[in-house]
Amino acid sequence: MIVKEVTAILEELAPLAYAEDFDNVGLLVGRADTEVSGVLVTLDTLENVVDEAIAKKCNLIVSFHPIIFQGLKKLNGATYVERVVIKAIQHNIAIYSMHTALDNAMEGVNGKICDMLGLGKRKILIPKKGTIKKLSTYVPKADAAVLKEALFAAGAGNIGNYSHCSFTAEGTGSYQAGENANPTKGAIGKTHYEEETQINVTYRKANEAQVLTSLLKNHPYEEVAYELFTLENRDQQIGMGMIGELHVPMGEQAFLKLIKDKMQVSVIRHSKLLGKKVKRVAVLGGSGAFAIAAAKAAKADFFISADLKYHQFYEAENQIVLADIGHYETEQFTKQLLVDHLTKKIPNFAISLSESITNPIKYF
Repeated sequence: MIVKEVTAILEELAPLAYAEDFDNVGLLVGRADTEVSGVLVTLDTLENVVDEAIAKKCNLIVSFHPIIFQGLKKLNGATYVERVVIKAIQHNIAIYSMHTALDNAMEGVNGKICDMLGLGKRKILIPKKGTIKKLSTYVPKADAAVLKEALFAAGAGNIGNYSHCSFTAEGTGSYQAGENANPTKGAIGKTHYEEETQINVTYRKANEAQVLTSLLKNHPYEEVAYELFTLENRDQQIGMGMIGELHVPMGEQAFLKLIKDKMQVSVIRHSKLLGKKVKRVAVLGGSGAFAIAAAKAAKADFFISADLKYHQFYEAENQIVLADIGHYETEQFTKQLLVDHLTKKIPNFAISLSESITNPIKYF
């Protein structure tokens, strides 16, 4: 396999189109057409991780966090970022990052936290804007059914738990073919009128390329008229954070112990306990203070995240318990998630889980 074939499998789980605008995801180092000898999956790409890849003969590192986040103006080894990039290039090792694309995936970072804690009835906490698109096109009535089925096969018309969704309208289209045209219907130089069907379908942003390819391949006209729109609707299966429910409510102290056990953390910083049972739990891997209001609005009893500042704990306002379990700790199981996904898709390929512990924070 080559690099782009492996990364295409990863993007089935977390399309890069769903990453946040500020992020730097995708293939950061290396060529997409390089043949892959082995894949090493890690949370962070540090020098010791590159050394591990060399030792295990892996020339593709799949990293959750991007080693290159901001622009590099020089590569002289002065920083750990520069040293990692230089060493990777010297040993022909590609580095691919998923980061917020995986944060926003239904079965991504937050889904894994829910798995670890045994949460059911899951929903996205903050559904993402700008991920639902709409295609409107016009086709002769006789060809409408075939074109619709082709668009459905390409991923259009899926809304939540429903598929093959569309809206059609009938009307009359007109055109006049120029002298260099090759019209499917009508004659050059004469205005042609055709009974047409307007087809409207929605699709996810990540599927746009295949939807448009299918449209152009299956439409009978030489020149295809179509319109694309970005809808204001939020996709309820894509976005930051997740909220779920414990199968059996439990006390706050008992739930804190459960978190420590299942998430393998040594310390939890939390806001005031409220003396009530815990049922609804919101989670957001990594820095999640921006989602406190959303967790409260969702009537969560607990919000588990990381990197909360002193004054942000006041935002609990006796409505919710805020639990900061550490940035690394919320994301540490993500690499196992990626290994499982790749192993399921390409079981006979060399996929390795990095043994390097990349957490920069220690506790005394």
